[in-house]
Amino acid sequence: MTPDTFAPSHFQWAFVEGVATVTLNRPERKNPLTFESYAELRDTFRALVYAPEVKAVVVAGAGGNFSSGGDVHEIIGPLTRMAMPDLLKFTRMTGDLVKAMRGCPQPIVAALDGVCVGAGAIMAMASDLRLATPATKTAFLFTRVGLAGCDMGACAILPRIIGQGRASELLFTGRVMSAEEGERWGFHNRLVAPEALLDEARALARTLASGPTFAHGITKTQLNTEWNVSLETAIEMEAQAQAICMATNDFRRAFEAFAAGRKAPEFQGD
Repeated sequence: MTPDTFAPSHFQWAFVEGVATVTLNRPERKNPLTFESYAELRDTFRALVYAPEVKAVVVAGAGGNFSSGGDVHEIIGPLTRMAMPDLLKFTRMTGDLVKAMRGCPQPIVAALDGVCVGAGAIMAMASDLRLATPATKTAFLFTRVGLAGCDMGACAILPRIIGQGRASELLFTGRVMSAEEGERWGFHNRLVAPEALLDEARALARTLASGPTFAHGITKTQLNTEWNVSLETAIEMEAQAQAICMATNDFRRAFEAFAAGRKAPEFQGD
């Protein structure tokens, strides 16, 4: 994948100053996902592992909404007619999107507005940071259509963001989490005005992109892998990870900038 020339079929892509912006772009339907867009998003985030030019990613939706989730006519209808092997193939593919988002080393900033439900809420959850507007309405709607709340890693990830009790309420009831609740509960990092959302998300991404990007990748890896280990193991894992970062040129640049009285080093990700 070449960030400057990448031309996806099922969403918009922009790449400026190290920041890639992925925009779900079916505004007339509130940006639903299809079988094809799931797969292309999964493949894109997988490819980012091998795209060091991309330092950070913004995911957004067009037309004042983030995403209405799986398209009712193009996904949910066909699913009701599938046999179990094909259903499992589909659910594994959607889960692979979350794995790809968590597995790419770049920090992902979700810019959330309006409707953010179903698989859209999952994509927001799978991001590293979330900015939202006061109009953002987030819901894990799976029980509303007769499915379990345990979709695409929700039962593993959501409780770690907002707590077991709050996650249980949202996943059992499928109710809307308001923007204010989302910020208070820690799902949203902060709320911003709708007209400033994309600019704020890109500014945050640029801040991350200008930092020690190799070290950011290590941080994301440790946030993922320390979920299910003891404190002793986690501390040893972090000792090894930090020693690796101490061998980077960015670490040396930071010391040299401090010693020379400069306000900030110029990180290069090596």
